[in-house]
Amino acid sequence: MKRRVFLKSALALGGTAAIAAPAIAQSAPQIRWRMTSSFPKSVDITFGAGEYFAKLVSDLTDGKFVIQQFAAGEIVPGLQALDAVQSGTVEAAYTGLLFYVGKDPTYSLTSSAPFMMNPRAQNAWYYHGGGMTMTHEFLRKQKVVAYPCGNTGMQWGGWFKKEIKTVDDLRGLKMRIAGLAGNIASRLGVVPQQIAPGDIYPALERGAIDAVEYIGPYDDEKLGFHKVVQRYYSPGWQEGGTIFHGVFNLEKFNELPPLYKKAIEIASQATTLDMLAHYDAKNPEALQRLISQGVQVSLFPNEVLMKIFEETEGFYKGLVGSNPEFATMFNHQREFMKKSNMYQQVADFQYDLMMFRTKRIVSQ
Repeated sequence: MKRRVFLKSALALGGTAAIAAPAIAQSAPQIRWRMTSSFPKSVDITFGAGEYFAKLVSDLTDGKFVIQQFAAGEIVPGLQALDAVQSGTVEAAYTGLLFYVGKDPTYSLTSSAPFMMNPRAQNAWYYHGGGMTMTHEFLRKQKVVAYPCGNTGMQWGGWFKKEIKTVDDLRGLKMRIAGLAGNIASRLGVVPQQIAPGDIYPALERGAIDAVEYIGPYDDEKLGFHKVVQRYYSPGWQEGGTIFHGVFNLEKFNELPPLYKKAIEIASQATTLDMLAHYDAKNPEALQRLISQGVQVSLFPNEVLMKIFEETEGFYKGLVGSNPEFATMFNHQREFMKKSNMYQQVADFQYDLMMFRTKRIVSQ
């Protein structure tokens, strides 16, 4: 009850304060939307984030604006969620925009891109660095509007059937890998596979793929990758922090009363905070369970990471030269990230190093 009162107060402060009750009633029609998800119900944090978002929207509008979420495959396949919104098949989708780099590589920058921002920088860029405006301008041309609606935190480097000692060990690997990371991995000889979350385990089990990156310990355990593969690598160079979005048909969104648009905005931001906190609570527990079941956690060799970074920079250079929209957003993010990194290396990063050192001393 307290959370509902707080959120409704926040909604009022967002620009609807001092509206008389009769005026609210007149501008609050009963609306029902369908929202398709790119995720199966088995990954309860990511699918659950869509449920949490929809509940907040309903709470903020006194049950007048109801969004019903459907799992991947119930209306359309998981990787067709954006298409379904653009065509008007559904009014909304809960998805990762990096899944749609085949349409335009700029989609990856709105969600996550290799060797780019971490969650702290992403939130700063979106909410106070001009990122929201840039994303809306790009997506308006795609006939949708979207708000950040979840963040997984740093994703892991993936599960591999064989040990990765050198760059040569990557050549020929069939790997499920999302977004622009697939294009970059292919420059190192990896054969990238774009597979929806619910279809990854069967592909791994039957040998159709040799490696997979998905999210992190909690979801990866849920999907059962450790039952097939025991080598688990970090860090996730491909996604230092992955933003998921609530995506809405532009025409339908524009028809909404201002109160409902503000409800979507506030519920999306609350969901982003909740998901990141949820993963930060659950991933450490899941990692301990995986290790107890024989999973071997390893770090990618520095030689491998540096080679991937080199190929990434070459790839970005080509995109910047050929795609003006990608170039605009990429250069803006890189400049923002430079300032963020400059600060964090003498702030949070130093604090973390201090805590790791003191923990080692205490443990001795």
